[in-house]
Amino acid sequence: MNDWANPRANSQTDHIKNVLIIANPTSGGYDPRRIELIEDYLAQAGCKVEIRLTTHAGEIEQIASDPRLAVDVLVIAGGDGSVNEALTGFQVNAAPPDLAVIPAGTANVLAHELGLPKRPLAIARSILAHRTKPLHFGLANGHPFVLMASAGMDADVVHALPLALKRKFGKLAYVLTAIKIGLTRRSSEMTVEVDGKSLTGKLIVATNGRFYGGPFVVCPDASVTTSGLHVLVLQKDDPISALRFGIALLLGRVHKARGVTVTAFEKAKILAKAPTAVQIDGDPYGATPAALEAGAHGYTIVVP
Repeated sequence: MNDWANPRANSQTDHIKNVLIIANPTSGGYDPRRIELIEDYLAQAGCKVEIRLTTHAGEIEQIASDPRLAVDVLVIAGGDGSVNEALTGFQVNAAPPDLAVIPAGTANVLAHELGLPKRPLAIARSILAHRTKPLHFGLANGHPFVLMASAGMDADVVHALPLALKRKFGKLAYVLTAIKIGLTRRSSEMTVEVDGKSLTGKLIVATNGRFYGGPFVVCPDASVTTSGLHVLVLQKDDPISALRFGIALLLGRVHKARGVTVTAFEKAKILAKAPTAVQIDGDPYGATPAALEAGAHGYTIVVP
């Protein structure tokens, strides 16, 4: 008998009854067949499964914030921005369900952080096994970030990136936009006040985890499943400094690169003489100043 014919094997289905899968059909990597396979397997295992496709921005947040959301597991099929929406909704939900993720989107940094599976069978098994950890997060001006909040070149690219270009070309769209704005962009000098100290730089990234922009390690000691935030400061962003930073990023040695500091913090604030773009989890979010701190508690997320 194959695994699909015996879905109850090695599962904890008695604890998982109701599952809601929310899918963002405009997210990069959206695959309806993949989601249907996961639904079929969960249903065979005795779960009641509903799939909802979002129709507008902010819908995931609305669903996640609803106190009448009576499900055991809320499954987000989307990218890091979609997960961010869910956590934003959880902020005002007194009893949020457990969270699970079907990786999609452009960079999938959270998938790298948690080692999430990609194949439908493995994802369904993970949900059924219901092994969980706390998902910690940070706050930028009160808005949660699962992975990072930053100001500098990357935030400028996120703000300038046309959504249609992102949907069409994925990661390549970021490169094309970076090249375009890099020819005319004038960087801003910023200061981050970190637990009573001041650091200056041209790129400031508050991170909740190890990875940045995909599988690139920036803070080996961090993890989204343990409490604690770190801030990365790139002192200069001239072409040579940017090239050095990029090479260090590819090699997983950013935290040791010249002109880069990585510091643990409890509270921090990014300041600039003129308002400077801020991005949160790969989506545009206002401008400086940005007050940064850890969330008061974590939420429960399903892990492999």
